[in-house]
Amino acid sequence: MDIAALIAWVVTALGGFLMLGTWIRRGGIHRRGTGATRLPAPVVFGHFALAALGLVVWIVYVVADESALAWTAFGLLLPVALLGFVMLARWIPVRRAHPAVSAAPAESGTVPAERHFPLPVVIAHGLFAVVTLVLVLLTALGIGGS
Repeated sequence: MDIAALIAWVVTALGGFLMLGTWIRRGGIHRRGTGATRLPAPVVFGHFALAALGLVVWIVYVVADESALAWTAFGLLLPVALLGFVMLARWIPVRRAHPAVSAAPAESGTVPAERHFPLPVVIAHGLFAVVTLVLVLLTALGIGGS
């Protein structure tokens, strides 16, 4: 189950990297003062940093098979999930308020950077994140073997 959790975590991270890259490329980091993004940079980068740290801890767990590392990874996933829900709650109104955007840059920066997130990526990222959280918890509890 630890390898399944690792695979789910990596797939989740790939979707997250795609969204982070889109957000940065579309000016999310520079638009905070203009109100053109609803995702605060500390939340975005905190989510990313904790998830990346947790993934590293999980990789070490897979190699070392120390239960404390599994619980540490799970503990890191909890604030990652919380920050993810905060971003999702702030993204949904943006998705609804702005009609579909083109590939061209937005005029005068009125379209929030996160509006450019592909809906299938957002959904897959969330689903794989839930699967990851559950698999890591089950592994830490010793259910399903490691």
